[in-house]
Amino acid sequence: MIVLVCGPPAAGKTTIATLARERLAADGRPFRLLHSDEYSRRTYERLFARVAEDPDADWIVDGTFYRREWRDRFRDLGDVRVVHVTASLATCLARNRDREESIDEQGVHVVYREFDRIDPDLTVDTDELTVEQATDRLVGAIQRWT
Repeated sequence: MIVLVCGPPAAGKTTIATLARERLAADGRPFRLLHSDEYSRRTYERLFARVAEDPDADWIVDGTFYRREWRDRFRDLGDVRVVHVTASLATCLARNRDREESIDEQGVHVVYREFDRIDPDLTVDTDELTVEQATDRLVGAIQRWT
């Protein structure tokens, strides 16, 4: 199974994906985890290439995936679920300012504005849910999907 955790910068994707992976591993269901932040160039090509090396493994892939074509490319690999982690633009901007390694605020605006229509298998709104609640939702969904 490949779980794409997508959404705007600073919505909480990396935090939730990391915690979900840890909880799944503790329950005997190890997932491999990739973060788009690990790649500075050709990010989505490199994420795809890495997952395509072993598409039958269980993966959680964390990135904005704001372009539909990036999400759709992964669907060709098999059992892919899309999780949309979202928050208001104001929340994303405030969280981005609080990060150790923030991105340019214009980048947050661009991704938020240009996010292609998404039809997710699960939506997690981090304005409404705590980190623990959001992680519970993601882990619960993955357990149902497997």
